[in-house]
Amino acid sequence: MALPATGESRWFRRFRPRPEAEISLVCLPHAGGTASFYFPLSELLPSTVEALVVQYPGRQDRLHEPCIESVPEMARAVFDVLKPLAVKRPVALFGHSMGAAVGFELAMLLERELGTTPLALFASARSAPSLHRGRDVHRLDDAELVAELRRLSGTEAQILDERELLQLALPSIRGDYKASETYTAEPGATLRCDVVALTGEADDHVSVEEAASWREHTTGGFDLRVFPGGHFYVADHGAAVTAAITDSLCAVRTRGGETIS
Repeated sequence: MALPATGESRWFRRFRPRPEAEISLVCLPHAGGTASFYFPLSELLPSTVEALVVQYPGRQDRLHEPCIESVPEMARAVFDVLKPLAVKRPVALFGHSMGAAVGFELAMLLERELGTTPLALFASARSAPSLHRGRDVHRLDDAELVAELRRLSGTEAQILDERELLQLALPSIRGDYKASETYTAEPGATLRCDVVALTGEADDHVSVEEAASWREHTTGGFDLRVFPGGHFYVADHGAAVTAAITDSLCAVRTRGGETIS
C-alpha cells in the first residue's frame, strides 16, 4: 500500500538529487507549465546546485488537486513546504513568466517571515512587478485559449493535439493565467537579494526595458541577461541560461567569501 505523499514530495521534483549540494535552486514554472519544463536545466546545473522543481496542483500527478488561482497563495503554499529546507542550505529562486511573480512573492516571504535572504531571484520572461499589464487570456473561450498556447509554443504539443488530455489540462492552464494576469505587487515592494532579469530579445510579451525595470525591486545587486528568441527562449538556450545562473551564484558566493564550481 502506497504511503501518502508528504508536502515536500508533492510540491518538489528532484530530477537530479544532490544531497551534498551547497545551494537549492527552486524552479517555478510558467502559467500552464509543469515541473518537466525544468528537467533539461536541472541536468545542466553544476553538482553544487540542486534543482527543487515546483509542481503546482492541478496537473500531471497532481491533476485531481484544486488549482490555485492567486500568485500570493501559490507563493505561500510553496513557502510553507520550503521553510524547513531553506534553513538547511542557501536558496536561490528561478521563475519563468508567471513563475517569476511567484518567485518574487516567495522571496519576500523568505526575507520577511523566515529572516532568510535568498542568494538571488532569477526573474525570467516577465516584466517587473511595478509594470502590471493586465491581459485577459484567462477569459478566452477554449478554442481561443488553445490558439494562444500554440502561438507561444510553451505547452507540449501532445497535450494540445490530444482532445482528452487537453480537456484535463485546460482548467489548470486557465487558472494559472488568471493568477498571472490578475497579480499586482504591493506598492514599492523590494527585495534585499540580488535580482537577475532574463528575457528573450524577441519576446512580444516582455520588452527588454520592461525586464530591466526589475532593477527597481531590489536593494541588492541587479543584472539583465538578454538571449536570442521569444517568450520560451529557455527551451533553446539551456546551456547559456545555466551558465548565467552559475555565474551569478558564483558572484554572490564570492562576495561572501565562498565559491561554487
